[in-house]
Formats: sequence, structure tokens, C-alpha cells
Amino acid sequence: MSAPRPVQETDVTGATVWLTGLPSAGKTTIAYELVRTLRERGRAVEVLDGDEIREFLSAGLGFGRADRDTNVQRVGFVAELLARNGVLALVPVIAPFADSREAVRKRHQAGGTPYLEVHVATPVEVCAVRDVKGLYAKQAAGELSGLTGVDDPYEEPESPDLRIESQDQTVQESAAAVHALLTERGLA
Repeated sequence: MSAPRPVQETDVTGATVWLTGLPSAGKTTIAYELVRTLRERGRAVEVLDGDEIREFLSAGLGFGRADRDTNVQRVGFVAELLARNGVLALVPVIAPFADSREAVRKRHQAGGTPYLEVHVATPVEVCAVRDVKGLYAKQAAGELSGLTGVDDPYEEPESPDLRIESQDQTVQESAAAVHALLTERGLA
């Protein structure tokens, strides 16, 4: 890993905002809503969508614990690279294991790069009704196993920077809560 470059006074501070939660919790929807607000304000922002990362950066990885960890570390590396170069990296990725997320946080801390963890804490019952990709229906029909939060573990963050209960607010309100956190931390 290369050493972080010195920050200049004219540099814009980047950051990684990791949105973790169950499948169909609303992570990606919130991220893309937030992108609109941030780009309107002239911020450089990218979404590292979990599904796209799986297709392009982590193709061939499975869903066992080791492969999930490898996927999270790859995403974390790219997010930190973007963030240390002034981009706000929004990362809507399940990342079911606390130790994997902590390793990403530590990578950011080691480089002096801001990292915020947002738990989109939508209950599994609500996610199953939303079922954006049909995963819960497939699991219920016995066509899928290893669904995070149902028959595979999801370790909820104990102390995220922000917890969003998306079932109790609109997408716009959820995105505004993340924007408020970024503003409070001087990162918006």
C-alpha cells in the first residue's frame, strides 16, 4: 500500500459512508437518493453498489464467510482509495460480519481517511415484504439457502455512526439523515 499523500489546504475531504443492513433494507436506494443531493452541491461522489461489485470486481466469489470477507475487503480498499482522493464513497454493501467491517474501518483509520458506518436497520419482516430481488421468496420456496438475516448470520453494528430505521421514514428522510451526519462531521 502506498503512503497517503500530504493533504493540501485546497483539498476536498473525501470519506467512506458504509451502509450496512439486510437484503432489501434500502441501502442502495438511500445511497442513490443521497447522490442527487451531493452532486447538486458539487461534491464528487461515487456509489460502490454491492451487486455491481460482485459482478465486476468480485466475480467468482461465493457467499461463504471467507469469500464474503474477501469481497468486503476489496470494496473497502476501493472505497478508501476514492475517499483519500477527495471522493465521497457511498458503499451500500451488506457486509454481514462485524470483524470484516472493523477491518475496513481500521484500513481507513490507518490512512487517516474518514469512515462512517450507517446501519440501515430495517427488520427482516419488512425486507421480506419489499423483496426487491425475490431472494426472500426463493428462500421461502426452498430454492435458496444462505440468505443473510434468515438462514445465514448478520451481525448488527453495535455502535454505528448512524442507525436508520427505513420502515419509519421516507427515502428522502433517510438520505437527509445521512447528509446531516456528513454535514455535522464537516464532510458534506
